[in-house]
Amino acid sequence: MAKSSIKVRAKVKEGEAKIKCLISHPMETGLRKNKKSGKLIPAHFIQEVVCEYSGKTVMNAQWSGTISKNPFLSFSFSGAKAGDKIKISWVDNTGKSDSTEAKMK
Repeated sequence: MAKSSIKVRAKVKEGEAKIKCLISHPMETGLRKNKKSGKLIPAHFIQEVVCEYSGKTVMNAQWSGTISKNPFLSFSFSGAKAGDKIKISWVDNTGKSDSTEAKMK
């Protein structure tokens, strides 16, 4: 199995889950030029990030090329318990995708 591009930390305190994600991705806007050739570097960015808990979407983010390289994402939601699993996934503008699951601590 290939290594995931997503690193996740998920902690629960008093029923509130705090999720922190680091996603490895180049996030090119399509506006930058290659210094040697002078040609534009093609756009390559994450378009959507989704977090699912118990089969339901608890967070959905729509991104564009304005997000930085290797983006960090942090959010929280209520109703979680230690030991439960969450699933984080993303899809980029070239059709590539990745996902990972993490257990709440």
